[in-house]
Amino acid sequence: MKRICLFPGTFDPLTLGHTDIIDRALPLFDKLVIGIGRNSNKKPMFSEKQRLKWLKEIYKNNPKVAAIAYDGLTVDCCRKVGANFILRGIRYVNDFEYEKAIADMNRSIEPEIETIFLTCLPQFTSVASTLVRDVLRNGGDVSQFLPDVVKRSIGKMK
Repeated sequence: MKRICLFPGTFDPLTLGHTDIIDRALPLFDKLVIGIGRNSNKKPMFSEKQRLKWLKEIYKNNPKVAAIAYDGLTVDCCRKVGANFILRGIRYVNDFEYEKAIADMNRSIEPEIETIFLTCLPQFTSVASTLVRDVLRNGGDVSQFLPDVVKRSIGKMK
């Protein structure tokens, strides 16, 4: 059986914290699907098309990586893409508590899908998309938190 993993998130914007988790997860799986979840409660700063473009550009030379957008339950997306693992990044203890509750719910719905937690490297602990968006909205420099592709793209938008 192939080890297929879904890494769900909003990736708004895609940060070095995200790419750190993705890059370190790649050796663990045969395929990694990065899923941009559509959340009606969130109003993204960047379009879904833009976020998919960033992911596809960064991982264009890696056949193990795919990027999609999805609606609904993450476990339903897992079923659609054949994923038997969900990947989640953890920065702080409170992230773990929140993510464990979601993992428990997903396991209740679909016992065959296992959630894997990776802790981020220390230099990415404070890198959160929410904080990056706040700095961007206020005209600050976020370049140290973003992959080059994202930096160049945001620079063109200004």
